[in-house]
Amino acid sequence: MTIEFNDSISIVLCGAAGQGIATVETLLTTALKKSGLHVFSTQEFMSRVRGGTNSTTIRVSANRVQSYCEKIDILVPFTKEAVSHVKNRLSPTSCILGDKQLFEKNPDAQSCIMVDVNYEAIAEEIGHRVYSNSVAVGVLAGILRTDRALIVELMANKFQSKGEKIVNNNIEAVKRGCDLADEIMASNKLPPIPSLTNQPSVGSELFLSGRDAVALGAIAGGCNYVLFYPMAPSTGVGAFLARNRLEFGIVSDQTEDEISAVNKAFGAWYAGARALVTTSGGGFALMTEGLSLAGVTEMPLVIHLGQRPGPATGMPTRTEQGDLELVLYSGHGDFPRVIYAPGTLKEAFSVTQHAFNIAAEYQVPVIILTDHYFINTSYNIPSLDHKDTKVEKHIIETKSGYKRYEFSEDGISPRGIPGRGTGFIRVDSHTHTQDSQITEDPIVRRKMVDKGFKKLELLKKIAIKPSILGDGNSKIVVISWGSTFHNVKDAVTELGKKGYSMVYLHFSQVYPIHESTFNYLENAKKIIMIENNATGQFAQQLYLEFGVKMTSKILKYTGYPFSIEELVSKLEKEL
Repeated sequence: MTIEFNDSISIVLCGAAGQGIATVETLLTTALKKSGLHVFSTQEFMSRVRGGTNSTTIRVSANRVQSYCEKIDILVPFTKEAVSHVKNRLSPTSCILGDKQLFEKNPDAQSCIMVDVNYEAIAEEIGHRVYSNSVAVGVLAGILRTDRALIVELMANKFQSKGEKIVNNNIEAVKRGCDLADEIMASNKLPPIPSLTNQPSVGSELFLSGRDAVALGAIAGGCNYVLFYPMAPSTGVGAFLARNRLEFGIVSDQTEDEISAVNKAFGAWYAGARALVTTSGGGFALMTEGLSLAGVTEMPLVIHLGQRPGPATGMPTRTEQGDLELVLYSGHGDFPRVIYAPGTLKEAFSVTQHAFNIAAEYQVPVIILTDHYFINTSYNIPSLDHKDTKVEKHIIETKSGYKRYEFSEDGISPRGIPGRGTGFIRVDSHTHTQDSQITEDPIVRRKMVDKGFKKLELLKKIAIKPSILGDGNSKIVVISWGSTFHNVKDAVTELGKKGYSMVYLHFSQVYPIHESTFNYLENAKKIIMIENNATGQFAQQLYLEFGVKMTSKILKYTGYPFSIEELVSKLEKEL
């Protein structure tokens, strides 16, 4: 289905790993945002250091833009394979802007507008083809009427460590690109480009990725120890905290494996630290014994899991919401846990910050589920609400006779740590008594298990309610969770323009589920679940919790995210 996005321009950069696409993206998005335009970008790439075919989609608008669309207004190809890689997204109004030798004989390009721009030839005139990316930045910035002085300043800052010659050559390259953009626009070869109104206030906004938001949320939550074994797409969170460790007093530990990571985090929380483990599905699978250990010892634990398609290695650099059941049912035995799945950058910041306090107060594992799409998507936001954030440690000073697992009305025992007070601190992986002695007493065993379920009941009462958009009186309910939020929201908005009425529920906490959810499901005539997995894992959880079955499911498990166009088409068929 074709949707008119008259208020935005969609640019796609496509080429091989190692060609500097990320550099072009960073410079261009920074320049556009500083110029007062709203910017969104998302990356898809193959699992390799060099070669293959990768792409970055950049949407630019005078209004907030935070979702992925298939439409391509301008394609900048860097290899011969680029056009065919995105052929399903091209249309007669798409403009291919690049060296004609890369696409002029490609049948997938023939229906598009083709403009010959040899970035490498211009770069060679300046001194080396390495400057071709800077030429491309200049061309795109010029077409989008970006302030040239700003582009020059960004170039100077970006390459200042490389020496005066490199700086001057890159500045020359971007200027040549801007001049070339003037020539292209004067020739009327381009399709009509919407006139975007700059908003000066946007220039000072934050431009963050999902990776950044999770890491900043951990900092706000008092994280002082991060542990990870590198594994896409989660590595960026650990790398962000490692880069900023000195400024925020964080110990960074790239462990030898995931088992080490979770057990070190366990020891850190035992000693009073606030540790974050960041991993992906395959790494989390190795951590399940540590998770179960945290369950029996009632030890706080915070784990960030960036989902990707499985089983096993699966598709390491693609996206999927396939690990909900993994994190929900992992660990042997019964014990409570909390699972968050942020759908926006603000949610990623707030729930990650919140996760540390919840883990500390209720002494349970808390898992933050993101995915490759969310981690590698960026857009501008006004701010992150951090003024009222508090680091709540919930640690007592122990006294003689202290009982680590003392029975209480709410199931929460006072938590002490070694060295704070006169009480003796001991934890045990066996079923234990109130004072941490191993026991096989059936009555004590039952009380200890019930203790955990008391906490779970409390956690249900404070669970985050689903976000509610659309027509609250409609009997048609659309449900999603996690990273799909903006894409579904925009699709629902488009359908609203066509006269369709529906309630949209989005969940950023997927366990335990807030009990108010049932109010929206019990009288619904049609319930449509949207998930990036093959079986409808969250739909199953809603059925188990509330006994309500979905009328239909829109599921995608190709390794790619939903687009707005795709969702509009599929939802319209269901409606």
